[in-house]
Amino acid sequence: MRSVGRWLHTPATALVLLCTLFLLLPLVARYQLGWSHPYGYLSDLAIGGLLVLAVHQRRLLLGIVLSLTWCLFTLGTAELVAAVGRMPEPGDLQYLADPQFVSHSTQEGGLSQPWLAVAMVALLGLYLTVRRVQQSLPKRPLAWTWMLAPGALLGAHALYQYQSPSAAEQWQQFNLPHKLLAESLSSGQMQLRDWLAGDNPNSAPDISAFTTLDLNGSPLLANPGQARNLLIITLEGVTGAYIEAAQAAIGSPPDDTSMPRLSQWAERGMLTADYVLHGHQTIRGLYAMLCGDYNKLDSGTPKGLELLNNPLRAAQCLPAQLRENGFSTHFLQGAGLRFMAKDQIMPRMGFEHTRGREWFRNTPYVDFSWGMDDKAFFEGALKYVGQLREQKAPWMLTLLTVGTHQPYSAPADYLDRYPSAKQAAVAYLDDALGDFLDALAQQGVLDDTLVLVTSDESHGLDDVRLASAWGFNLLLAPEQAQLPALKDGVYGHIDLTASVLDYFALPLPDAIAGRSLLRNYASGRAMMSYTNGLLRQHDGHGTFTECDFQRVCRRYASDGFIAPSARYLERVTGREARLVSQRAGLLDQSLQDNLAGQHFQFASNERILLQSHQADDWADNLVGAQYLELPKGTRTRVTLQVRALQLGAQGARLELKTKEYDREVRLPIPTLPDLAEGETLTISFDFDNIDTRKAFSFHLLGQGSGIIEISDFSVSSSPLDTEMVAAQHDPLEPAVQ
Repeated sequence: MRSVGRWLHTPATALVLLCTLFLLLPLVARYQLGWSHPYGYLSDLAIGGLLVLAVHQRRLLLGIVLSLTWCLFTLGTAELVAAVGRMPEPGDLQYLADPQFVSHSTQEGGLSQPWLAVAMVALLGLYLTVRRVQQSLPKRPLAWTWMLAPGALLGAHALYQYQSPSAAEQWQQFNLPHKLLAESLSSGQMQLRDWLAGDNPNSAPDISAFTTLDLNGSPLLANPGQARNLLIITLEGVTGAYIEAAQAAIGSPPDDTSMPRLSQWAERGMLTADYVLHGHQTIRGLYAMLCGDYNKLDSGTPKGLELLNNPLRAAQCLPAQLRENGFSTHFLQGAGLRFMAKDQIMPRMGFEHTRGREWFRNTPYVDFSWGMDDKAFFEGALKYVGQLREQKAPWMLTLLTVGTHQPYSAPADYLDRYPSAKQAAVAYLDDALGDFLDALAQQGVLDDTLVLVTSDESHGLDDVRLASAWGFNLLLAPEQAQLPALKDGVYGHIDLTASVLDYFALPLPDAIAGRSLLRNYASGRAMMSYTNGLLRQHDGHGTFTECDFQRVCRRYASDGFIAPSARYLERVTGREARLVSQRAGLLDQSLQDNLAGQHFQFASNERILLQSHQADDWADNLVGAQYLELPKGTRTRVTLQVRALQLGAQGARLELKTKEYDREVRLPIPTLPDLAEGETLTISFDFDNIDTRKAFSFHLLGQGSGIIEISDFSVSSSPLDTEMVAAQHDPLEPAVQ
């Protein structure tokens, strides 16, 4: 005990603990997580050294804040990379420091790296104990001249990156604080360079190579397709790296996570391996697939939501076009429809029938917060296909799975056989999909139906280059003998609508862009994608450009878009780098002419059965007003009306939350009173957007026994009088009638 006491009172003990927390632990974690890279170790030593200098023997409150922030950032980065295969972006910082982030992202599966959390808590606890014991000892903080050491490490990191740029993932080269620091410095340097060079950042580049409809290739089929129906199977988060034929075509080494049954089916159809996903988020992927247009390459309001205010553009989407030509159109997903307003967006795209979790009557095999597990989903989907085959009209059915959405759904026997919940969920999906396709073949569905199997987005794969943008397209058609097993060329979600309309020999609307998978092209084509914080562009002529969070672009020689490696050519900054982001900005152009005058109505007058308790802000959300962009200098007005149709004696308890980048934000929202049988709740309130709000979400939550109806949930933004920007506005009191 005396030795422990002496250790606690030794002045160097606190310094040793800090070095262990800020220096040794990050290095060990980087090695254990498989993120080993010289640049990453330099980054950890530099930032860790700065933190030791800032904390040692200085104010305890400062030490607590910096230590907790460092721990949350480090653990949050590890969890986010494990969950979705990407490093946090600047906006994500608003929820990495939020405990709700960890609880939501690790729901049902626990922390992916519990040892890291335990080590951090233990070291931080020991350090605080030592500081309390030594509070009477004289303080001897380290001299600030020691900053020369971490400064030299940061300089070496920047120099090596400039001279020998690496294609490794961001989290292998940077820790999160270093990434933010580098991004801020790079942004300032770019603005200074533009100012000194006199460049005009408003000169718009040509984007016609990305937006042109190109049907000039030679057809693979001599006649229009023989199929009368269309089935699109969309797999949540699946990457093309899981398919063996795609791995071989791209030249990517085999991975432990694969889909053998889907790989077998890929050998029976036409597989497009160099298939690009343009971004993250399901609603963005569905829009690009079904509307022949790039989804937004940033975190602005999804174009799918903007379709609600643009019926002319919505009428040009694939479901609307097929419906106009005599197809009955159907959308079926395993999750609830209200999240991200798919209950309104999908009908706006032209789906005559839009079904979600509530349609299924079969019992799920796994209790999953997002919806139906994949086996139960495909069993229900098979019944749905059977019902469609009984009708006379041709049909289009789009399916969307949910089981491979983080935190992943798989039964216990799969979880026991695989090292992670993610791999178990992928294997479970593979078996469920294999059974479904086998059943379609046995029932003769493939004889008269064009089947496309693809994914909405990619949850990425460690150590596989571009896995976050790597999708796939498997086409099964009655004319399979006339089609190649492997479709050459670069394609992406932007091409799916044009391909289907080309197959059925239907006219294509003017707004549709892309190429047809049913044609061969003699020349390359331009393509763009934004995933994992990297903006990527291929010019169609062998040059691939990748721009990172520092707004520094690197050019590579690459015949295709997706490739396991590429030959580095040069570093690009200044005007040429800005042109890449400007092209992305032009492709992002809103479907609305005036963002400042936007108006959305999210109420669908649906009868909503309340749950006895509310467990998840996302899965239990009653409205689909998620990931909006509220422009700078506007005032947003929200109007809500809820009717109690049938409630128990306890009534209903409602709560309205707002989040930005998935983290709760405080706004002048009045507390909603309890709702009783026969009452109607009406509320209206305003808030100002001094700066642009992105990835902004409303979460209306309710619990009770009975049925309610949301008859109004409107969100409107209008220009704000500049003289009133700083004014405070009291919300109107909620009224219950």
